[in-house]
Amino acid sequence: MPGTLPDGDPVPADGSLPPSAAARYGQQAFGVYVHVPFCRTRCGYCDFNTYTATELGGGASQDAYPDLIAREIALAAEVLPTGKTPVSTVFFGGGTPTLLAPARLGGILAGIGEAFGLAGDAEVTVEANPETVDAASLRELRAQGVTRVSFGMQSAVPHVLRTLDRQHQPGRPEQCVQWARAAGFDHISLDLIYGTPGESDDDWRRSLEAAIGAGPDHVSAYALIVEEGTRLAARVRRGEIAAPDDDALADRYLIADDLLGQAGFTWYEISNWAKTGDARCRHNLLYWTGGDWWGFGPGAHSHVGGTRWWNVRHPAAYAARLAAGESPAAGREVLTAAEQRMEDIMLRARLAEGLPLTALTTAAFRYSERAVATHLAEPSAFADGRLVLTRQGRLLADAVIRDLTLADEGRADPGRDLPEAALAGGGRGEHQVRRHDQPADDRERDHHEQRGTRRREGQQRADDRAGDRVKQPGQRDVQRLGGMTPDELRAVPRAQVDSQRHDGTCYDHPGVAQRGQRFAGHLHPCSGAVTKSMSSSTRPSSSGSRSA
Repeated sequence: MPGTLPDGDPVPADGSLPPSAAARYGQQAFGVYVHVPFCRTRCGYCDFNTYTATELGGGASQDAYPDLIAREIALAAEVLPTGKTPVSTVFFGGGTPTLLAPARLGGILAGIGEAFGLAGDAEVTVEANPETVDAASLRELRAQGVTRVSFGMQSAVPHVLRTLDRQHQPGRPEQCVQWARAAGFDHISLDLIYGTPGESDDDWRRSLEAAIGAGPDHVSAYALIVEEGTRLAARVRRGEIAAPDDDALADRYLIADDLLGQAGFTWYEISNWAKTGDARCRHNLLYWTGGDWWGFGPGAHSHVGGTRWWNVRHPAAYAARLAAGESPAAGREVLTAAEQRMEDIMLRARLAEGLPLTALTTAAFRYSERAVATHLAEPSAFADGRLVLTRQGRLLADAVIRDLTLADEGRADPGRDLPEAALAGGGRGEHQVRRHDQPADDRERDHHEQRGTRRREGQQRADDRAGDRVKQPGQRDVQRLGGMTPDELRAVPRAQVDSQRHDGTCYDHPGVAQRGQRFAGHLHPCSGAVTKSMSSSTRPSSSGSRSA
């Protein structure tokens, strides 16, 4: 079923921040996420907050969209204290950002720079569908100030692309990488999805070899999650195709880690590999390490100084709020110190840099000692004061992170709650832990999160708090109408409303599943929320986000 906006407190019409958040702004790196909610067609697996021309209706056309973003930028410039910190990263996610002309994207980027200032070394990423760019448009994107491009490859195998309803032809993403190199891009990412029904291990190797051979310096690989409300889910429900198999997904993660490692890539987040430190997606690292960002566009999530808020999802509702001179935010939450610590544990434990042991309570520290003893965490890193997952630990990341957060809250026995296979000293495939759904990082969307399909509904019990959804009396359908008020709803054609999708641009990407148990969801850019709004993920977005 279509996703819903998280519950939250009302946001003032002018979008002003709580004093505590305003006071903390400037203490962390600051990034910007721009959601472009347009697609030519909807892929069968996609539940992101995106719209085709027939779904969109009036009120927020592609031509008018840059002006809408400019209005929210102006609002943000009034809300945020001036002169504190320049923008260090910008991420254009979607949807398909490259359906907007390079000059339009460049105009939005210029507006961001005028409002907040851009750091001299700012990373500027654009997600691109391979069929919407060519050599000339990539040269123009580079000339507009874009420094990094992320192509949605997904697979190199024709029958896999057909199952995913992907429109590009095999070989096109590889050609795009060559065009991007010629255009002067130093950093290029390819996004892959594994676990598509009908895909074999050899198919997956073929896709990895094609991606590596194209010459990117970054690869994201996400396990396919079948999201409710998508065409893919309907086909699985009717028995036309089989659901992804957890054992196969675990094997394919290991295949990816092996082949990418042999090609000189190093993992820096569970679903992301880069050739050098400079090739890592700085924007997603900002999400994963507690930075601040403003998400512009319908469904976008933002975080500043411990306060998180999210915009109405439907473009028509978004346009109506801005036309009235009001903030498009649908709700917000002020995170407690305990919630911020929990998020820090959940996100940093997925990184190769690891989680500082000083962030753990005594009970969580005891659990981390047990994780080292059972080969889920690296002993050398632990001796240096960090919890870093081993490869076995990455395959069991959901369980490890779940139990860390439970131990942190004093609700877990550090020994008993470890995965059975780890306690027995077994390898990856010898256990039968009860399967759980993967948490979403609103976010996630992981923008980004975002990629493949993604995350929602968490293995970690802490994610249960994300189950509260917006259900206002007299607005029975508000869950799937993007948080629109009755007046806004009346202005939107019913067919358009019925097509409303999940607000997934943000930060969540699918994580890896393993035998009997799935990974914690990868976080996606636009979202990045992991508490009440955490059905995340944090897709996020790219290199963190799912490229269009």
